[in-house]
Amino acid sequence: MSKTIAMSGKGGVGKTTVSALLMRYFTNNLNSPLLAIDADPNSNLGETLGLDIEKTVGDIREDFMRDPQGVPSGMDKIIYLEMLMNQVLIEQKNFDLLVMGRQEGQGCYCMVNNILNRFADELEKNYKYLLVDNEAGMEHLSRRTSGKVDMLLMITDYALRGLRAVGRINEMLGDLKLDVKNKGLIVNRAPETLSRTFLDEVEKIGVPIVCIIPDDKNLLEFDMERKSMLELPNDSPAVIAIDNMMKEKIEV
Repeated sequence: MSKTIAMSGKGGVGKTTVSALLMRYFTNNLNSPLLAIDADPNSNLGETLGLDIEKTVGDIREDFMRDPQGVPSGMDKIIYLEMLMNQVLIEQKNFDLLVMGRQEGQGCYCMVNNILNRFADELEKNYKYLLVDNEAGMEHLSRRTSGKVDMLLMITDYALRGLRAVGRINEMLGDLKLDVKNKGLIVNRAPETLSRTFLDEVEKIGVPIVCIIPDDKNLLEFDMERKSMLELPNDSPAVIAIDNMMKEKIEV
């Protein structure tokens, strides 16, 4: 059974950046297989890693729904869809990446979703670590048959709107029937000192701060130049913050 680390938080607070920084830590410090799943419909994780994403799981689903009879003659639908899933899995030296892509259109997707979800569940068994970059609603996590999350990292920027979104996500976890072992709050793009108002809101939510990521000019530079965040220098403030969190506060 793989160990699952998942991201949550409203759009624009830095979930994908944190996911890329975590992948940098894993690839540099742990010699263990890692599967990353980009479950955000915006599908930006591949870009932060310097990868070109040609096709996603969502594309497979839509193509099949447009032409469900397009399965090659003599091939079972389940085997066909699983073959297509293998083709969109991006395999790298230190990790593999599966991009979920677009959300569902109109029509009943139950059959194809069941097949794709079953494939993903089986795929995860081949990895010691699973990292999931979620959309705010965490739909992908709620669909997983295991429903297990070892560490849920709830990300906010230094703004009360982002923090209150974390609070709402925390409140809805019970409704999702997820087995969340540990939770931690990451404050992204933070000043040197967090205000009393901000810290009081954190206390109300009841999720401990496990990492504070300061403004890091390297992140903007790498984004503008489309460079992989896996290549960020060791002295980058964001890298130091995530590496310290993983070494001191998260058991892997």
